[in-house]
Amino acid sequence: MRIQPRASASVVFSLLSLVVLGACGEDGTLPLDTPELTPFQPAQVQATTALAPVSGFADQSGGGIFANASRELVRLRLDGSRGAMSPHPGNTAEAGAINGVFRLGPHSALVEAQNGLFLAESGWLIEPPWREALGPGVVTTAQSADGAVWLAHARGLFRLQEGTLAELKVDGASLTGITSLAAAPSPENVPGVWYLRENTLGVAVALSTTNYRVLTTAAPLKEGETLKSLAGIGPAVGTAGELWALTSNGLLRRTRDGWRRVELAQQPDQLVGAGRFLWARAGSALLLHDADANTWSVASDATTGDFQILALDESGCLWVQRGGQSLALSRVLVPRLQGLFQGMRIVEDGLVVRAVMPPGPAPASVAFALGNTEIPTEAPDYSLGGLEADGSHRAYSFATLEAGRYVLSVVARYEDGSEARRSVPFDFAPLQSGPLSWDKDIRPIHESRCRNCHNSASAARSLDSYELWRANAPIITAAVRDQRMPADGPMDPELINRIQRWASSGARP
Repeated sequence: MRIQPRASASVVFSLLSLVVLGACGEDGTLPLDTPELTPFQPAQVQATTALAPVSGFADQSGGGIFANASRELVRLRLDGSRGAMSPHPGNTAEAGAINGVFRLGPHSALVEAQNGLFLAESGWLIEPPWREALGPGVVTTAQSADGAVWLAHARGLFRLQEGTLAELKVDGASLTGITSLAAAPSPENVPGVWYLRENTLGVAVALSTTNYRVLTTAAPLKEGETLKSLAGIGPAVGTAGELWALTSNGLLRRTRDGWRRVELAQQPDQLVGAGRFLWARAGSALLLHDADANTWSVASDATTGDFQILALDESGCLWVQRGGQSLALSRVLVPRLQGLFQGMRIVEDGLVVRAVMPPGPAPASVAFALGNTEIPTEAPDYSLGGLEADGSHRAYSFATLEAGRYVLSVVARYEDGSEARRSVPFDFAPLQSGPLSWDKDIRPIHESRCRNCHNSASAARSLDSYELWRANAPIITAAVRDQRMPADGPMDPELINRIQRWASSGARP
């Protein structure tokens, strides 16, 4: 099927006509897991400002973007203090009251405000070029393995990729009524995006940039049981991602081997997932699942009375709002990584990565772990590659690694014998092809994705020439690699790789 473009408010919408394979169900008794809940005392960080009980975005580097009690947009740091957040000088409208904040990328968020949709990135609130074409009505978002962001909206299901917003349609009809999204492997064990609509599961799988296959499938429910929400667990080394479904009776878990039923001592009524963690609310209790350890635990004395889950990040840190308090809850406070995010694809030989310690006492020692190698690092910089003579962070070389998936961990050890570990899976895919040129390979990317904001007439940094690209190559590669730019949505991973290859092979004209 080919893309059918349609113009709307100077923004091109691409309508994706998709193939429906049909429904399939599973009969028989499901394998049953009955895990024990181990109590734990959660570590808590209190936000310095009260947050509204609406959806927020938790950044895996710590902190996040939320609406405060006055429905103003706030950016929080790892210790709960407020960071900078201002409207971009190029905006033409004020946001107004914030209705909700949703994940857009590893470090960026989609903000639904009284006056439309905005993007929040690096302390700026930015108007996307397609904001007039899609107004308020966002239900939830999910990011698929190809870097695309999926938006469940009151008007249908939309895909944001390469700065273009496209609606996913089946037989010409919009997929309205979606209540939940999750990125997880499809029944064919290829990357997919699952959605819940009218108690029915559907999954979209990319066949090409313009074609998708949609499979509707009946979940293995008991008589009278209904689906309530979905959550996804990301992949790790040697382990694929998983789909989880919250039902009126409990939990269903879909792995590579099919469906399983999970029965807990307490019945969950809300489920969220990020990275390798799930949190479930069960009345006034909070339950935590660690997929790597394959354990379930229950937080002791974490909540009293009514509370609202706001967001979860890939480290397992859960943000909740309880009365006049807003808290970040973790099994243990862990270090965070800057320069590397979960699921990132590294194509360069060298990468600057540093660790940021959690609030509280300073550790006695900090080390990185990669495979069977432990790499010590020193305070206060905690740089994986150490420091250059001028005090700047040195890039760590991955040249000894074969292509594949790895886990980089940062381990903080304390005087009392305890330790805190943050582990981040990533893909190493070194590219051996020859150097690229700015004129042939990079200029088209600049003109299609960067020029609208980064020109001599805008408030943003100008990148209108080869000389400016070469001078700013380290800043540009870091921004696109971390998916902080472009501001109008995620960039295709292949284009990110191309920019990195050009910069690392000499930034030729």
